[in-house]
Amino acid sequence: MKNALIERPYYTEKIRPHIGKPIIKILTGQRRIGKSYILLQLMDIIRNLDPPGQIIYINKELKEFSKIQTDSDLYQHIASQLKKDEKNYVFIDEIQEIPEFQHTLRSLLAEGSCDLYCTGSNANMLSGELATHLAGRYLEFPIHSLSYKEFLHFHQLPDSNETLQKYMRIGGMPYLIHLNADEQLSFEYLQNLYSTILLKDVIARRQVRNIDFMERLVEYIADNVGSLFSSSNIAKYLKSQRQQVPTQLVIDYSVALTQAYFIHKVQRIDIQGLKIFEIGEKYYFEDLGIRNAIRGINPLAEIQKWMENLVYLQLIREGFKVYVGKTDQLEIDFVGQRLQQRIYVQVCFRLEGENTRKREVASLQKTGDNFPKYIVTLDDYAVGTTAEGIVLVHLRDFLLRVL
Repeated sequence: MKNALIERPYYTEKIRPHIGKPIIKILTGQRRIGKSYILLQLMDIIRNLDPPGQIIYINKELKEFSKIQTDSDLYQHIASQLKKDEKNYVFIDEIQEIPEFQHTLRSLLAEGSCDLYCTGSNANMLSGELATHLAGRYLEFPIHSLSYKEFLHFHQLPDSNETLQKYMRIGGMPYLIHLNADEQLSFEYLQNLYSTILLKDVIARRQVRNIDFMERLVEYIADNVGSLFSSSNIAKYLKSQRQQVPTQLVIDYSVALTQAYFIHKVQRIDIQGLKIFEIGEKYYFEDLGIRNAIRGINPLAEIQKWMENLVYLQLIREGFKVYVGKTDQLEIDFVGQRLQQRIYVQVCFRLEGENTRKREVASLQKTGDNFPKYIVTLDDYAVGTTAEGIVLVHLRDFLLRVL
């Protein structure tokens, strides 16, 4: 197992400074995104840092731990393995499968008996159980599908336009390395993974009754990646398809999909007044390959959607809170905010023609500040910096740079 691990230092190095500190480390993200393997890598790091330390590992997806059904079972299992004279490190994979788990975590943290690490595949775990009982006692580390840089490393591929196209088609789920990035095998796996996520992390957890509508909603979102989304508009669309669905159900089901880390909601913001609009958000997929497995591949019609989805994922990997920007009647694809830093990004398939260039530059000029501004394109010849100080960058280079 250890020999099969491919390191993801971007995440382990973020967590490393908190090893041994009295705070719970929680890795969150979509199912099969690689959280379990990062836990194993952290365990290896700790073995090197503290060889005598006691490591207690619980994986709720393994039958070995099926007897842990309750909060009390979890506490008793951990307590029975603690060593008094050594440092104890506890790793719990898919902790949301154990009801009332937060009580055990709070008690163990208060006792100071161990260093705690957990993974979870549902955001409700943080907004509900943990936020209520463990506020201020945990750090969240979002784990995402492979970045383009990680994709190159995992698949041992060179950075090229052909490799970028493959990344855009099959996405960044780590398991695909076992399929040699074969597209047919990859899409079979991704379709099965989609069904598993929908069943276990959305339908079962949220007790979804209208499964047919949930599937139609996912297909609608997949078809409209990067388009302004309105629950009432979807309800009207479905009505035109002879499906009567209340607007509140659209809202509830879209929330369930975001809580499974399956899709991401991006709100619109007025750049001048920093006001967040309550309607008209956009959605992007955690993994572009799963999106393509759901709706198929049509590069000529969807390349702009793919580009936007990848740029959005790159921004959130870099720790930005991302919005869609609006200024006057113009729109900026992405506004990223990270502490006092801000970044503006326009995404444009090609910058051929003066009108296209003027349109993309105009939105960025309206911001009225000196924060970095980018236009990301697939135009090989559109690189450099404009007279207005806007950086023109190829998508490949944008996905590989540190922002």
